[in-house]
Parts: sequence; structure tokens; C-alpha cells
Amino acid sequence: MKTTTKSVDVSVPVRVAYNQWTQFEEFPHFMEHVERVDQVDDTTLRWVAKIDGNEQEWMSKITEQTPDQRIAWTAVEGATNAGVVTFHKLNDEATRVTLQMEYDPDGLVESIGTALGFVDRNVDNDLDSFRKMIEERGHETGAWRGKVKQTVS
Repeated sequence: MKTTTKSVDVSVPVRVAYNQWTQFEEFPHFMEHVERVDQVDDTTLRWVAKIDGNEQEWMSKITEQTPDQRIAWTAVEGATNAGVVTFHKLNDEATRVTLQMEYDPDGLVESIGTALGFVDRNVDNDLDSFRKMIEERGHETGAWRGKVKQTVS
């Protein structure tokens, strides 16, 4: 498994940044390779992405969610990945969003791309696109304020 950790500071309150991130079906607006995210239920997401010209689908499960603090997930079917996004209040009008993701490159092309830093650059670009989108809007398009408690297996 490979790991990447990236952060971006956004000029909106932590509640606004967190609320927007819970709008998973909006991810294609700021994630370059994500074609679609369907929220099946409160904790299940179906992803469709185009990576290296190939369409990939996977299902993920939100394993932990605490409003204004963190959202953790793991893939349960398809592409192997897991991670957590955290929200850190810098002041009343600024938030640091940190994304840590583990993934398993699929095949030679993805392994080479990972070695060349493509995944790190894509995550940086996606976080910067999120920053631009939420700062231009100044408000979230929706919110889910529920909690998902981490379960011990």
C-alpha cells in the first residue's frame, strides 16, 4: 500500500468546509478524475473514476464521521483504498483540510505514475480545487451532520 498526506488551508469556517465535504455527489466538481459519486445510504458510496483512460468503479464505506472534525472511509469492493480527511480550525474564518489516503496502485501504469508523484500532484490539485470552489461560494451546498462511530472488528 502507498500513502499520501496533503493539506490545504481554506478561508471559510470549519463548519462550512466540513459541511461541503459531506456532499459527496459534488466531488466531481473539484476532483479531476472522479466522474461520479452516488451516495447509496448514510455510510455507503459508489465511485466512478477515469484513471489513465480506464474507468474504475468501487464501493466505499464511511467507518467514522464526527462533524467538523473527521471523516474516515475504506473501500469494500473494487479499487483498494482507505483514508481520513480531517478539519482543523485555524481561526473563526479559516480551516486546514488534511487528507491522508492509502491506496494500492493497480497495474504497471498506476505503479509508474505513483513512483513519479502523479497521485500526490492529483491530490494537491483536487484539494486546491476544493479550496477555490468553497471560497468562491462562501457557503456550503448542503450538509450531513450525523455521526458514524468507529467500530472495532
